[in-house]
Amino acid sequence: MPTIFFYRGMRFHFFANEGNPREPVHVHVDRAGAEAKLWLYPAVQIASSWGFNRPELSRIVRIVEARRDEIAGAWNAFFRTGP
Repeated sequence: MPTIFFYRGMRFHFFANEGNPREPVHVHVDRAGAEAKLWLYPAVQIASSWGFNRPELSRIVRIVEARRDEIAGAWNAFFRTGP
């Protein structure tokens, strides 16, 4: 599970095996029993979540929007693919 970054106790990461065929670019976020998965394109969107409340999810979306290029860059570097 490559970690992209940590932010306020949350880990932003993806899995080395993201399906076959591979799912589109996305990021997983977890913190102390809470998890979320967000699609990056065409707009940042929550795919699934449990354990985070609405204000936390809103904050996570803003973080992913602000760092989308970094997240996509890490994904593409790991998988050696384009967007």
